[in-house]
Amino acid sequence: MLSIKSNGYNVEIGMQVFKTISAFLKNNNYSSYFVICDENTFQYCLPQLITNCVKLRDAHIIEIESGEASKSIEISAHIWHTLIENKADKNSLVINLGGGVVSDLGGFCASTYKRGIDFINIPTTLLSMADASVGGKTGIDFAGLKNSIGTFTQPKAVFINPHFLETLPKRHYENGLAEIYKIALIADKKFWIELKTSNPENNTELILSKSVALKNKIVLKDPFDKGIRKILNFGHTIGHAVESLLLGTKEELLHGEAIVIGMLIESHLAFQKKLLSKTELSEITLVFKEVFDLKKIKPINFNSLLELMRNDKKTLKNKFQFSLLNKIGACKYDIEVTETQLKKAIDFYNTSV
Repeated sequence: MLSIKSNGYNVEIGMQVFKTISAFLKNNNYSSYFVICDENTFQYCLPQLITNCVKLRDAHIIEIESGEASKSIEISAHIWHTLIENKADKNSLVINLGGGVVSDLGGFCASTYKRGIDFINIPTTLLSMADASVGGKTGIDFAGLKNSIGTFTQPKAVFINPHFLETLPKRHYENGLAEIYKIALIADKKFWIELKTSNPENNTELILSKSVALKNKIVLKDPFDKGIRKILNFGHTIGHAVESLLLGTKEELLHGEAIVIGMLIESHLAFQKKLLSKTELSEITLVFKEVFDLKKIKPINFNSLLELMRNDKKTLKNKFQFSLLNKIGACKYDIEVTETQLKKAIDFYNTSV
């Protein structure tokens, strides 16, 4: 078992994590328990959790549909109603058992119910283990904009059981790898070299632990996204816009798939800004083409993409602000980019994949 100290809570990682969860529940005298899950974690993960944690056998189960569409005010209202109907009080505990959607949504509902009740995260996907497990960001999508409503609220604990990844389809595993490659690109060149020269699937628990520790180090320096933490947005300004644009269409992307596209486009922006060398741009492109199933984003409505980016929380005074690599393993933030540079970078992506 590995324990990583974060902002007022611990991230516990290991195959024996159910014992740690049981100890946590025993040490905290909660009045009632509410487990939020989707249809997949209800089937594959909830039985293991309840079997191994006796205190949760009488927990209230709130099942939502998987997918980004559930991160909405309507589903939030459904969760709040369920908490009220089952007399959840200030001493109740919300347990988010699922991927990034469940932890974002469940954390948001818990942080706003009765001005905030305790919650813990038990991430079940590689994406949520590597990324959503640290940082205290909760949120929902609103008016077609990703994570536009939310809070900074830390969970009471995060429990990661790598065993859950055994039920994960290949596409969802790659979805999580995107954020692991991102943290290496922005913060640790040695980790990047390790990822590109080995098969991450052969040592998932180790790369997961490194990824969580790297993100945690950044978050502890800047809990509220005012400075250095902005580098975690690498790939996300473009990625979120592409993800939002395709949401609900036949071409809909998972979060990590959109972020990979974003990272490649934003790497070209860094090249245009003379922050990243051509050699490094080629290296990132070749590695991503090998690891990920990349799809062109043509035809795409460039004006719609720009409009979504203008509503991005990172945009200031209608100017696009990016976090861009200044070499592999290092990143700068608040870099201004023009529409012309964006068009060039998107053309580069579409001709590269």
